Amino acid sequence: MRRSTFTRLALAALVGLGLGVPAKSQAQDWKSQVKEFRIGILGGENTQDRLKRYDGFQKLLEANLGVPVKLFPAADYAGVMQGIAAGQLDAAEFGASGFAGAYLDCKCIEPIVVPQEKDGSTYYYSVMVTRKDSGIDSLEKMKGHSLAWADPNSTSGYLIPSATLRSKGVDLTDGKYFSRTGFAGGHEQGVVAVLNKQYDACVTWTSGQGDKSEGYSRGNLRSMVDRGMLKMSDVNIIWQSGKIPNGPWAVRTALPASLKKQFADFLMDLPKSHRDVYDAIEQGAGVGYAPATMDLYKDIIDLREAEKRGSRS
Repeated sequence: MRRSTFTRLALAALVGLGLGVPAKSQAQDWKSQVKEFRIGILGGENTQDRLKRYDGFQKLLEANLGVPVKLFPAADYAGVMQGIAAGQLDAAEFGASGFAGAYLDCKCIEPIVVPQEKDGSTYYYSVMVTRKDSGIDSLEKMKGHSLAWADPNSTSGYLIPSATLRSKGVDLTDGKYFSRTGFAGGHEQGVVAVLNKQYDACVTWTSGQGDKSEGYSRGNLRSMVDRGMLKMSDVNIIWQSGKIPNGPWAVRTALPASLKKQFADFLMDLPKSHRDVYDAIEQGAGVGYAPATMDLYKDIIDLREAEKRGSRS
């Protein structure tokens, strides 16, 4: 074989492996495959507020990726999970249970980053909330009263509190311990239902860190306080779960690796480069993101699998 022929074959092999190709060229390769980047936004607050929170994020990400970024707010968690499974969405920020459910449905999704709290931790809590004037200030006093779950695919709004209460011997059948239970349609809707006396209590999520009077540092309570929808002095927190891993930003596994890395790098830089945008989408005052792996969600995936098996029995 002539030297020139060998050289051409060797270069071709290197290109096929992505070696010897400038990093910038590799990073742009995905644009021939992905013409737009589609982000699902979970339910939990009204559509207008969700789109407003993500407006700055959308514009920054479009500039970073160089392709249109489209936002798709879903009516509930299931809508985003189904969109990912069908290949109609490329990314979303999930709760841990929603991520686990999406993974179990299609095995087509992977976590890339997870939000960090002020102390560097990557967990949060589920809490049960009642009106201050209801006189219900403990879980024991909830017996015979009504409870609103947030969403069947919510970690803190259903999976963890329901599993924890069952483990304590609480029968969740309507009329057994609680007079009735139901799904409010999201975290914000659950708290609003309690404030409007449609339910006696609801479960929602909070970082559990920071000033309680401000709704803590991050979470649904903080978001509602910041928007003037809630005064913490008007509610009791009567129960709190153990630590729950923060939900991840996740992407479709089938996306090009260079696109997934570019998106992860964008998120990791966001708290430093555009703190206001980070605060808007994370609903409070975390400190940034940490790389996420499947190991972080193994227990939640196992819990959802067990719940699925139980519902079939």
